[in-house]
Amino acid sequence: MKTIVSLLIILLLISCHNQSQNTKATIEQYKIENAVSCTTNGLNKGDSTLYMNNGGKDFDSTIENKITVNKIPDGMKLIPGGTFSMGGVNPVGISDGGQEPMNDARHIHKVYVDAFFMDETEVTNKQFAAFVKATHYITVAERKPTKEEFPNVPEDALVAGSVVFTPPAQQVSLKDYSQWWSYVTGADWKHPEGPNSNILGRENYPVVQISWEDAVAYAKWAGKRLPTEAEWEFAARAGMAGNLYTWGNTLKPDGKYMANIFEGNFPYNDNYDDGFAGTAPVKSYPANRYGLYDLAGNVWEWCSDWYNANYYSELAKQNTVVKNPKGPSISFDPNEPNAQKKVQRGGSFLCTDQYCTRYMVGTRGKGEWRSAANHIGFRCVKDVK
Repeated sequence: MKTIVSLLIILLLISCHNQSQNTKATIEQYKIENAVSCTTNGLNKGDSTLYMNNGGKDFDSTIENKITVNKIPDGMKLIPGGTFSMGGVNPVGISDGGQEPMNDARHIHKVYVDAFFMDETEVTNKQFAAFVKATHYITVAERKPTKEEFPNVPEDALVAGSVVFTPPAQQVSLKDYSQWWSYVTGADWKHPEGPNSNILGRENYPVVQISWEDAVAYAKWAGKRLPTEAEWEFAARAGMAGNLYTWGNTLKPDGKYMANIFEGNFPYNDNYDDGFAGTAPVKSYPANRYGLYDLAGNVWEWCSDWYNANYYSELAKQNTVVKNPKGPSISFDPNEPNAQKKVQRGGSFLCTDQYCTRYMVGTRGKGEWRSAANHIGFRCVKDVK
């Protein structure tokens, strides 16, 4: 059951355009706005020309480090690190490129990252349950919102919950995402679609309804950390410079889907031609060259960096190889300038060329660091010592 409450939120906590301190909003509105981030052929002749004109020529070959280690941690893969071209082209006009120019993914710039280990899959419900059992951790979605966060909200209106994809019964305007997102009381990692749902039989599915704060807590317990955005993209590209997808330039090689995304008519009718409606068990699709699964689609993955729409342009101005970038010092999303957002990568089962093609490897997502949804998860990395 959705909980909708009218309230006054100070300007610092509101992410809508042109709002004043007296603007009315709801916890539902705030959480939805801040939690959601948002092809059958390869590059044909016309696509290739467009790709190059949109920045494809700026990609240089990846230079991987030569490294060996004595032992790779269980469930992880060695990512060699090295120098690569980071970012993405404007995909609009390319076959199945979608409608978004992805301006925050440019300029393409040179980056170096050290070697690291990365989880081969997204963190699963089983793994997260072990963490909760050991630590008694309570996720943000399970906690009652505080007066500090929402100082003008009546006490009885402060109820725990999270954001859930709720498809409408018919086609709706894609300009209004409130038509398919709802704030649901009682939605959390154990009840990802709300209190009447559960994760029984989904132990090997990626855990969702995870905020950035939750992901950091798990990573610390596991002796790991969240990847930087640069590490995540290096791992996703797997040594292949400039590809549109983590596996190449064709969405469906030999007619086969390589990721769990949305088919049909978004947002009301998912045909699940890829085999899954909603999330899929980890390892349901082939791994990339580094042995990593589900780096496109399935669930969004948190990175450690603050999100700044202008960050790539600022790095490119340095005209040098940026070493181990950690992201900007502050968050800035021009669409929601007052929200504190962290980077998300990889897209989710809701991505589609009708609305969002952020399963393309160089593209970026973002979300408010203490908000979650049923398409947001994460994976961890560990330093090579």
